[in-house]
Amino acid sequence: MTDLDQLTQSLAGNLRRLRAERGLTLDALASRAGVSRSMVIQIEQARTNPSVGTVVKIGDALGVSVTTLLDSEPRPTVRLFRAEETVRLWHTEAGSHSTLLAGTEAPGPLELWRWRLMPGEGHEADGHPHGTTELIHVVAGELTLRLGEEEHRVPLGASAAFESHLSHGYRNEGDEPVELLMAVLVPPAPR
Repeated sequence: MTDLDQLTQSLAGNLRRLRAERGLTLDALASRAGVSRSMVIQIEQARTNPSVGTVVKIGDALGVSVTTLLDSEPRPTVRLFRAEETVRLWHTEAGSHSTLLAGTEAPGPLELWRWRLMPGEGHEADGHPHGTTELIHVVAGELTLRLGEEEHRVPLGASAAFESHLSHGYRNEGDEPVELLMAVLVPPAPR
C-alpha cells in the first residue's frame, strides 16, 4: 500500500468514526463543513483524495485537527512526530509547499505547520470557524499576509497572530523563497 493509499484509508476510517461519535448524519456534516454530501461519502469510502481545503473544512466541522483525521495509530501519552512522518498536503511544481509537522486536540485542534512559498506564489484559504487563531513566524524572506481585504507585510524574524475566520492568504512577492512556521488553534466544535 502506498503512503497516499494509507492516508486515504486512515482519513476514511477516522471520518466515519468521528462522524458517528458526534451523531452527525452525512447531510449534517456536509452542511457544517460546507462540502457536498457526495464528497463526504467518497472520502468515507476512500474513493477520493480530497484537497487540503476540504480536509481542513471537515476537520473544522468535526472539531479535530487535520492530524487527527489522518492519524493511522492510537495516540500514546507523549507522541513524537518524526521527520519522515510529516505530511506534505499542498505543493506546486515551482517548489512551494506546506507540511503538517504535528497536531493535537488541546481542547480543540492545534496544528503546527511549516510552509515554503517560492517567488511569485501564494496560497488562498477560506475562513475557519469563529475563534480560530493562527500564529506565524517568518524564518526566511518576507511574507505578504492577506486577511479579508487587508494586506500586511511580515518581514524576516517577525511573527503575526490573527483570528482566521475571514478568508486569508499567504503570498511571496519577493525574489527569494519565503519560509514560515504556523500554528493553528481551532476551537472545539459543539457536540
